[in-house]
Amino acid sequence: MRELTYAQAISEATVQCMAADPSVFVAGQNVDDEKGTHGTTREAFEAFGPSRVIDVPNAENAFAGIALGTAAAGMRPLVVHTRADFMFLAMDSVINLASKWRYVYGDTAGVPLVMRGVVGRGWGQGATHSQSLQSVFGHFPGLRVATPATPADAKGLIISALRGRDPVVLLENRGLYPLKGEVPEEAVPVPFGRGRVARRGDDVTIVAASLMAHEAERAADLLADAEVSAEVIDPRSVRPLDRDLITSSVTRTGHLVVADTSWAPFGFSAEVAAIVAESVPGALRSPVVRVTPPDCPAPVSSPLEEAFHPDAERIARACLKALGRNGSGFRAPHPITAEFSGPF
Repeated sequence: MRELTYAQAISEATVQCMAADPSVFVAGQNVDDEKGTHGTTREAFEAFGPSRVIDVPNAENAFAGIALGTAAAGMRPLVVHTRADFMFLAMDSVINLASKWRYVYGDTAGVPLVMRGVVGRGWGQGATHSQSLQSVFGHFPGLRVATPATPADAKGLIISALRGRDPVVLLENRGLYPLKGEVPEEAVPVPFGRGRVARRGDDVTIVAASLMAHEAERAADLLADAEVSAEVIDPRSVRPLDRDLITSSVTRTGHLVVADTSWAPFGFSAEVAAIVAESVPGALRSPVVRVTPPDCPAPVSSPLEEAFHPDAERIARACLKALGRNGSGFRAPHPITAEFSGPF
C-alpha cells in the first residue's frame, strides 16, 4: 500500500469527501493560504476554489454559529482551527446547541458540524497555544471526539465525520503532520469508538492517545531491552471510547499506564483509570500510573516546553514503576518532533 504523510492523508480525505458530496465545504483562517493549514487544505482550495474553501476572519464564535446554521440547513461544514485553543471561543454553539441538537429534537435531526483543531507543542508557544482539549470536549454527550494518531486514521475519521449526522471534534497534534504511514487510496471510513492495538504485549498495558501512541511504541522498544513486553492501545476516539478493548487488555496484563498530552486531573487519563477500576477492578495487580504534563500551564521556553511534555522515557519508567521495578537509566533518543516554519 502507498504511503502518505498525516497532512497528505487529511488533504486527500477532504478532497474526496468534497468531490463526492457538494454539501461539504471547508472554512477557517488561512485555509486558502499557500501553506494550507500545515498542508491539509490547499489542495481542496485549488480543486474547488474560494466558494467552497472559505477564508474566515478571527471571529470563531460568530463563525461557529454560521457553521451550525448551515449544518442545520443541510450543509456539511468542515471548520478548521489552526490552534485548538481558540475553539474555546466557539464553545457556545458547539456545546449548548450542536451537541444537544438530536436530544432536544427527539432524534429527528442532527447537525453534522465537523471541527478540526490543531493541538500540542510547537516552537515554544506557551500557556495559551499548547493545550490539548480532548477531555474538555469529551465531557459532553452528543459530541464525537477523536484524536487520530496515524495517517490512515486521520483520513478515515474525517471521512466518518463528514458522512455522519453528529457534531464531531477532531484534534490533530501538530507533531504528527510529517509522519508517514500506509493509507488506502479509497475513501475508507474509520468508525468512532473502535480503538486499535498499536503493539501487542503481555506484561503491561499502555493506553495512549494521539502523539502519545507513538511515544508509547518507542517506550515499548525501550522496555523490550529490559525484557518487558508492553501492549500499546490507541483509542482513536475519546468519545465514544473503546472500553472493551482497554479492559480486555488490562485483564490480560494486570498493569495499566495511561499517557496523555493533557493534564491528569479530570482528564482522559482519569477516565481510562476509572473505567478499569469500575469494570475490572480485580484485574489490576498494581495501582494505575498516569503519565501527563505537570499540573500547570505550559512554559514558553523551548527547553522547558520539551521537559514539560511526556515522552517515551517517562512512559517506560512509569511501566517499570507499575511492575515494581526501578526505571533509572532509560534514555530515549529521537523524540517525536517536527520542524515548523510558522503557524500555518
